[in-house]
Order: sequence, then structure tokens, then C-alpha cells
Amino acid sequence: MTNLFLFLKTNFLLIQEVATAEDLEKAVSAINGDMGMLWMLLSGILVFFMQAGFTLVESGMTRSKNAVNIAMKNLLDICVGSLTYWIIGYSLMYGDTSNGWFFWSGLFQGEGADLFFQTMFAATAATIVSGAIAGRTKYSTYVIFSVVMTALIYPISGGWQWQGEGWLTELGFIDFAGSSIVHSVGGWAALVAAILVGPRIGKFVDGKVIPIPGHNQILATLGVFILWLGWFGFNGGSQLAWGGADAIGASNVVLITNIAAAAGGLGALVTTWIWYGKPHLAQTLNGALAGLVSITAGCGNMSDTGAALAGLLGGIFVVFSIEFIEKKLKVDDAIGAVSVHGVIGVWGTIVIGLWGIDGDAGIGLFNGGGAKQLGVQALGALAYAVWAVGLSWIVLFTLKKTIGLRVSKEVEEKGLDLAEHGTIAYPGKRDRGE
Repeated sequence: MTNLFLFLKTNFLLIQEVATAEDLEKAVSAINGDMGMLWMLLSGILVFFMQAGFTLVESGMTRSKNAVNIAMKNLLDICVGSLTYWIIGYSLMYGDTSNGWFFWSGLFQGEGADLFFQTMFAATAATIVSGAIAGRTKYSTYVIFSVVMTALIYPISGGWQWQGEGWLTELGFIDFAGSSIVHSVGGWAALVAAILVGPRIGKFVDGKVIPIPGHNQILATLGVFILWLGWFGFNGGSQLAWGGADAIGASNVVLITNIAAAAGGLGALVTTWIWYGKPHLAQTLNGALAGLVSITAGCGNMSDTGAALAGLLGGIFVVFSIEFIEKKLKVDDAIGAVSVHGVIGVWGTIVIGLWGIDGDAGIGLFNGGGAKQLGVQALGALAYAVWAVGLSWIVLFTLKKTIGLRVSKEVEEKGLDLAEHGTIAYPGKRDRGE
């Protein structure tokens, strides 16, 4: 009888231990799920704050007579992007698919933290175009293009990799947080827009490039700091989870994002110091942004040293790209958006194929991974470039031939603030102390 009692007691304790372990595992899983949702919400809030950064960068790097217009365009992007992506964009990006190219699950898809976080990315893709065509574009035209970008151009191509069953996913393409999916798409759309709208009056005279300096480089600097901060959510939040290995992964993503940004800023600073004879603020600011774009695709597949090198080279490349596009191609990109987001977006995508990693294993050409990943990354970067250029050209060329893209000469010279919005950013007489 005593042996039977001991047997039952022992088995009861074992069952209790198993039940306790299972309950503990469920509790930990539930906590991780809640923490992951909170992480995505906080990250989405940081990405939302990037709209303020874009507003300051774009307005600070352009003329004061167009500052209200810049603010109105960035405000428009978040308003339009939030609604169009909620109504149709999310479904076109994360809906069901039978071919890996196009996705759909009906209107008003997505919910909670996931929809909020992804919406902020759509607004970012649209606002990249704003700065490149500052100072001479009709606001009504920009409204239409912002709708098309957030509802169609960005979400359809984004699904190719991020939906999970897209054709680029099947090939093994890597774009962790959007060097190509977000930044390159926005950058190439900006290039098309800048070409079709044409240069600002006085930018190119007798074949010479005439500098048109921004009205407030301090605002632009503050804007870059805000973007830098927001990028921690942009990249770190793309882990899409928190807890255990995900917490470690997201923390490392934030770390190497900061390293790449710092390296990019120094790369541009040193390059301009050597080239121009003095360190150039605007180019250094673009260098820091280039460092951020350089690591956006590979922030989950790059070592800290690899991130530093990617950001450093991105900061150097962006200086040469801005000079080339302006002086050789004669394209007037008011703030360097095409170079920062388009050109460096491609660099950030293909650098994974040069020295990217998967865990501890090298997947790049220079660290034992061979050329396969490089080929996939190059194909993906090309696909996003062709898509963005093609669709943007169709939309913007149609708008140009119908309602027009550009304001009149009189409006441009007077400034878009008064003509388009009936107000100015800086009322009263300005004393520059000269």
C-alpha cells in the first residue's frame, strides 16, 4: 500500500512538472507576442516621425518661398498614404497570390500594429519624390501621383519579396527593411519626375550648373537627425517580433544601422573635404542618409564591420552620384533624393551579395558565398528599378500631357507658397545681417 502511494505521488509530481513547463512555455510565448506587437507599434511611431524629418530636410535644402509647399506635400503623403494603403495597398502587397507577382485579398485588409507599421513605409516611399521636384511642381499633380504611389506602385512590387510567396522570395532575394522595396522605388520615381518636370529656372545657364542653395541648413541638419532616429524603428521594427532571439536580432539591427549611418556621414565629409577643399554640410548630411539606405536591405544579414564598410562606401558614392546626375546628366534634383534613395538603394541591395552573411556563414562573393546571392540581389534591384521607372513614367507622362506637371514661370518665380497655398512660411521683412 505504501509503495502504491509513493508510485502515485511520484507520477503526480511528474505530471505537475510537465503541466507547469507547458504553461510556462505558453506564458512566455504570449509575452513575446505582446512585446513584439509593442515593438512594432513603437517602431511605427518612429517611422511616422520620419515625416517630420523629411519635411525639415526638404524645406531646409530648398528656397524659403516654397517651404509651405514642402510642408503641405509631406502632410499630404501621410494623410493619403494612411488611407490608400488601408483601403487597397495592404491587400495588393500582402494578399493571396497564385503567381508570385500580383496579390489580392479584398479591400480593407490588415489590422493593428502590422497595418500601422506597414502604412508608414508606404508614406515614406511617396515622400521621397517630393524633395527632388521641389519649387516648380503643381500641387494638384503631386496629389494624384502620391495616391498612385501609395495605392499601386509601391505595394504591388513590395509583395514580390515581403509577402512571403513572391517571385523574388522564391529566388532567395534579401531586402530586410527596404533599400530597394522602399528607397529605390521612391528614388527612381523621383528621377522620372525630375526629368519630366524639368529643372528650376536658373539652374542651368549656358550649359553651366548654377547652385541654388537651401534657405536653412540648420533645419536640414535637424531633419537628418530626426530621420536617423526614425531609422532605428524603420530597420529595427522590420524584425517584426521581440523576445529571445528576435530581441537579440532587433538590437543588432539597430546597432549596425547606427554604425552604417556614422560611417556614411564620415565618408561624405572626408570626400568633400578632399574634393572641395572644405567639408560640405549638405553633402555630409546626404552621406549620413546614404549610410542609412546602404544598410537598410542588409541590416539583418551584415556584420558590424560589413555594415561600417557598406555605409562608408555609400557615403562616398552619394557625393559622386549627386555631382554626376547634376553636372553630367543635367537633371535638377533639388535635394539629392535620386542619389540618396535610388542609386544608394541599389548599392544597399547588391552589397549583400558582396559580403553579406546568414548567421555565421558568408553568402557574398568576397566572404566565401560565391556569386549566386550577388546575382539574385542584382536581379531584384534591376526589377524594382524597371518597375518604378516604367510605372512612374506612364503616370507622370499622362499627367504632363493632360493637366500638366509644372507651374507657370510667374508662379515659380513668385514662389509656390503664395500661389499654391495663399500663405508664406516666414511673414514680415527678413534681416539677413548683410
